[in-house]
Amino acid sequence: MVRTAKRLTKRTVDALKPGELVWDADVAGFGVRCQRRDKIFILKTRVRGRARWFSIGNFGSPWTVETARRKAKAILGDIANGADPATLRDSAKSAPTIADLVERYLAEHVALHNRPRTARTVRQIVRAHIEPALGAHRVADVTRADVVKLHHDMRRSPRHANHVVSVLSKMMHLAEAWGWRPDGSNPCRLVKRYAERKRERLLTEPELQRLGAAIGELLNENRLLPGAAVAIRLAALTGCRMSEILALHWSDVDLQAGTLAIREAKAGARVHPIGAAAVALMTTVDHSGPWVVWSTDPKNPMPQSTLEHAWRRVRERANLADVRFHDLRHAYGTYAGQAGANAFLVRDAMGHKTLAMTGRYVNRDANPLRQLADRVSSRIAAAIGDEKPAPVVPLGKRAAG
Repeated sequence: MVRTAKRLTKRTVDALKPGELVWDADVAGFGVRCQRRDKIFILKTRVRGRARWFSIGNFGSPWTVETARRKAKAILGDIANGADPATLRDSAKSAPTIADLVERYLAEHVALHNRPRTARTVRQIVRAHIEPALGAHRVADVTRADVVKLHHDMRRSPRHANHVVSVLSKMMHLAEAWGWRPDGSNPCRLVKRYAERKRERLLTEPELQRLGAAIGELLNENRLLPGAAVAIRLAALTGCRMSEILALHWSDVDLQAGTLAIREAKAGARVHPIGAAAVALMTTVDHSGPWVVWSTDPKNPMPQSTLEHAWRRVRERANLADVRFHDLRHAYGTYAGQAGANAFLVRDAMGHKTLAMTGRYVNRDANPLRQLADRVSSRIAAAIGDEKPAPVVPLGKRAAG
């Protein structure tokens, strides 16, 4: 192994080749060793006449040349003050790993601060992806290169890969707060996410008719649970999310007032108004249990997996294989926007937290906005004396002649 001595810099470390070891000219015994895959900061010193080696960490976030040099100085200071190097080494070996971070993250953050559905998704992500790939790594040693590799390995599922990095980033942010990593060392920072194409799928009225016919046919053939049929129709008629429909108790329903009490939602609890068609549907539903939607036992709610399976069967019968259950919600919001409702009304009807998401529904069809502009501009034109306003041309048509 080739040994040289010079002041270590990032450029120096970047240029190292496997087998090279460079000592720092500023701190005696501090150096970096280049192995086949990793570049490791080390410290060699003597304690009571015996040579001792310390592995500080792999080059990369959080171990830059400067942070590793500071760590080397700290170790030398501890030894000078009489610390036992064996204790120091044992302390490094007992440093928390990503597996330890996973358990604390799930217990102290996810279980307390995430909604049940979100918590299930996060647990699945950390158990299936983060823990297998990084579980044995010490929290302080995880580098941006480790995160990039994990992200790259999931490139065939770009949206899911981005989600995994987002969860890992939250874990690393908490690791800093808990003192397990230096402040500002999150290795997920600057990791370029994959581009995600926003999916737009608006159900037309003929397609909704096909869905309705498919539901009726499958019910007549005893191939669809009545509860699943209710859930699909209720989602279409109210714009509620699947999770909101499945969580409904009869105690949340006020048919006289035409409202649903949504207790768990992305934007928080809300009172959701429903129309006459939804009220009429719910008057026909079996009230024998506490849940509005159930599968075989009215005492228990319908599992999400059961409804998802039923939905796949319905959309296949309707020849709408590309339509997601959530597209029923998109259709509700879009039709509200096309009816001329303003963004604030659509926001409240959809249960959005802000207007940002609402805009996709209100602005999808420009005709209501054009009609509004026509009314406002005509009124102003009359007020300022313009007696011959320009003729109004409907969108998508040309003026004759």
